[in-house]
Amino acid sequence: MEIALMDNLWVIIGTFLVFLMLGGFILLEAGSTRMKNAGHIAGKTIFTAGIGSLVFWAIGWGFIYGEGNWFIGLSDFFYGEASFSGEGLAPAVDFMFQMMFALVALTVAFGGFAERAKLSSYVIFAVLFSAVIYPVVAHWIWGGGWLADHGKQDFAGSTVVHLTGAMAALAATLVLKPRMGKYNKDGSSNDLAGHNQVYTALGVLLLWVGWFGFNGASTFAVADGFFGFVILNTQVAAGAGAVAAMFVAWALTGKADVPTTLNGALAGLVAITAPAGFVEPWAAVIIGLIGGVIVVFSMKLFDKAKIDDPIFALSVHGTVGVWGTLANGLFAVPEFSSGIGWGLPGLFYGGGFTQLGVQIIGVVTSGLYAFVVSFIILKVMDKVMGGIRVSEEEEIVGLDLSEHGGYGYPENIPHPNDKKGA
Repeated sequence: MEIALMDNLWVIIGTFLVFLMLGGFILLEAGSTRMKNAGHIAGKTIFTAGIGSLVFWAIGWGFIYGEGNWFIGLSDFFYGEASFSGEGLAPAVDFMFQMMFALVALTVAFGGFAERAKLSSYVIFAVLFSAVIYPVVAHWIWGGGWLADHGKQDFAGSTVVHLTGAMAALAATLVLKPRMGKYNKDGSSNDLAGHNQVYTALGVLLLWVGWFGFNGASTFAVADGFFGFVILNTQVAAGAGAVAAMFVAWALTGKADVPTTLNGALAGLVAITAPAGFVEPWAAVIIGLIGGVIVVFSMKLFDKAKIDDPIFALSVHGTVGVWGTLANGLFAVPEFSSGIGWGLPGLFYGGGFTQLGVQIIGVVTSGLYAFVVSFIILKVMDKVMGGIRVSEEEEIVGLDLSEHGGYGYPENIPHPNDKKGA
């Protein structure tokens, strides 16, 4: 009974830490974009978290964990379990922890909407993403679906959360098209710099702390102290990602670019999310280092392809999410994988290419599903709604004013209707 109470306490603390990550996303996204959109970014994060919570309560949990088939769960909707036997996790604790992951995935997806999408598009897509995109992928891998049957390893969500959100973000960037002034006729790119690097850095730090719950509480137990090992892997991978990204940027440009360093830390965190409970610390360092290198070149590649990604969600969560998932197929230790009945050891531990093959299949199918369904939904929304992007005039004045009627920094940005000297 005492152990069960400690397990529940740890997981609910982890729930709070993961929810705090939304605050990190607010600061990260607001700081990485322009001042005229800061209030909009903060506000939409809060109300879409509300929408996502209600949809998860109504049908999300049931689609993921309900009794169903290889594709989706079909029971336990409108969750109402109140009893607790005193053993294992209380149902409500497990439910709340899983809800937070759905909200993070939704927040990642909205990185692709930044600075140009109508508020109404956030509302509709929040409902549909939370209902038919995230739950399906989560069921496949975590809810007993077909990828789970094949031993797909994803300890805390490099695929389920980060890749799924990033592929939805990619669909959004393609449908919405680049922000005004981002690309020139000759194909060159303009730097639409974010307005506050301090906010961005603080956002990354909050996300980093929240990741201790994201990965650490995914152990669902405290008795053997394994959660500490998972947090150790998380910390060294994040540090390695930050260092690698900074030195790569320094070598390429001669400057230790701050936003790149910050994205490197996030890349290390995303990369270690899938293998956090399957690998040794030395491997976690390598995984984080490679994630930090990958994110730099991925950011450049997307920009060269004229895919406007203001928050770098596609690189941090998408490209690196793929790497983190595949890393299991290389570095998974026998006692951490096959020993607990979750997949096989990695290539470097005598497991051959079997687990790596499963990881590749999981990445391809999950990524394609999230992208294709998101793209179809957004295209239909764009047609039915007469466009999901704000007008040129509204984009110029900023979404704070055009969508909410006031700026997040009202003292610093004059209202278009203000008279001179007023």
